[in-house]
Amino acid sequence: MELLSGGQKSRVAFAALCLNQPHILILDEPSNHLDTQGLDALADALINFKGGILMVSHDVATIERVCNEIWVSEDLLVRKFPGTIHDYKKHILRNASATGVVKQH
Repeated sequence: MELLSGGQKSRVAFAALCLNQPHILILDEPSNHLDTQGLDALADALINFKGGILMVSHDVATIERVCNEIWVSEDLLVRKFPGTIHDYKKHILRNASATGVVKQH
């Protein structure tokens, strides 16, 4: 295993995990260290997974491709966001601008 790249290690870990046929996957930044081929393989595997998936990710392309619901943690609450990942990015920018975190130029 020590000769494998980060992406290869991720693939091995994901394959080993799926051998147990879990009902739910909890994934933290699963697209990290993956090349384009690895990202495609991960997305295909997650799309075809029959159970539930809880995924934390900052990878917009993977979220857009894999997720059918977006849940966000804001103001000490976790709630379903009524829109796409792009809608959520706009929501964040609006809030940041309204609070003065982001200044318009």
